[in-house]
Amino acid sequence: MLQLGTKVVIVADQFEQNLPIGEHGYIIAYDRNADNVFDYVLRVPAANRNFLIPDEDVELEEVLIQDEVDRIEREALIDFALATHNEELFKRIMNGEEEPKQEEEAVELEQLSPADFIRRVNLKAWI
Repeated sequence: MLQLGTKVVIVADQFEQNLPIGEHGYIIAYDRNADNVFDYVLRVPAANRNFLIPDEDVELEEVLIQDEVDRIEREALIDFALATHNEELFKRIMNGEEEPKQEEEAVELEQLSPADFIRRVNLKAWI
């Protein structure tokens, strides 16, 4: 349940109330009546009105911004993979896999003594 005064964006109009989809609004009250489906009273300054809305019709602005950032980042990585002909990166992005784990090797190197670390680096340099 969202807190009072939270800035949200209307993302759907589930009950066809002619909600201004895409507009910002503020939660001004909870509708605790068990007899209806509405969860919040939303104030939309652009429409200069209050709306009764269900929880599914609104989303936090921060969540929408993060989703958009993730989408843009993914598109940029796809463009980079295509421009550099990096087939492995392209397949990994398209399949939705995470980046390969390089942290395990870094943690392993941190646990080595200084002499073992130098020996390992020299071995890799020699190969």
